[in-house]
Amino acid sequence: MLLRQTAFNAINDEKPLDGPTVITLGNFDGVHLGHRQLIGDAVNAAKKRDLPVIVVTFDPHPSKILSPEKQPGFLMTLSQKLCIFESLEVDAVWVIPFSREFSELEPDSFLDGLRKNLCPVELHVGQAFRFGLNRLGDLSTLQTWGNILGCEICTHAYKAPDGGFLSSSRIRQLLVDGDVALATVLLGEPFTLTGLVVEGDRRGRCIGFPTANLAWEQEILPAAGVYVTAVRCSTHLIGTLMGLTNVGIKPTFNGMNLTVETHLPGISENLYGSKLELRFLNRIRGEEKFETTELLQARIKEDISIAAKWWKCNNDATSP
Repeated sequence: MLLRQTAFNAINDEKPLDGPTVITLGNFDGVHLGHRQLIGDAVNAAKKRDLPVIVVTFDPHPSKILSPEKQPGFLMTLSQKLCIFESLEVDAVWVIPFSREFSELEPDSFLDGLRKNLCPVELHVGQAFRFGLNRLGDLSTLQTWGNILGCEICTHAYKAPDGGFLSSSRIRQLLVDGDVALATVLLGEPFTLTGLVVEGDRRGRCIGFPTANLAWEQEILPAAGVYVTAVRCSTHLIGTLMGLTNVGIKPTFNGMNLTVETHLPGISENLYGSKLELRFLNRIRGEEKFETTELLQARIKEDISIAAKWWKCNNDATSP
């Protein structure tokens, strides 16, 4: 159930959901392992109270409005986030349209809107959560508000499985470094690109390895290189298939434009115009420039062999 509203204040006259509720707040970029644990804790608390649990998030991400020149590449589209929220068994998602006007709300005004619209009796946030004008709202603000209104404030902090920091920023850096394996651990699932298959320059087909050229929807790519990917296309392919995906500019052919191209060994299906999903599982190598087409062909054959062996040994990792 998606509660999308035109403006935060506009819904004070018509409540989107009768309370009481349990809610969790955040931007949830990437919906990483810490986000999933936070939402899971809120879901469990709601079940104990026999109440609905609501995820409150924002779109676009605040940095797009407040500091567009500094915004990082975000890990997921809103559509991807909503799919994960649904899988985590939340009852509803309230996507608040973030604007300059909304950013100027005082913390108390924001909390008053939550009270009027969702009547929360329990609120779950991460310890670093800030809100309101100039990010003046903090955990102390929430606690004072909760004490007055009888809303229990639950704060959470989570560490990564390797004991390190767990954040969207760290995951972005891992992708920049090409470490999709550790990014998978911190995200809770593989980093995924989605988009339509569009026509490319047909270089792959000319050298015997046809590729699907992806017009990706996300704002960040893994480092240039060759990856084992799990590929899904509900309209043209059955199940999840192994792909060999190249991210880069194809320096062997003096390429200038960044592309994401995937070869599906043994598959000749025309995928033009279809929606493709690429889950990045393992990096085989960085992008290289080869002196001849023959050397490139030989290396692609080797890459396919390496990918096939990895795929066979990591069946669990390839599951959607």
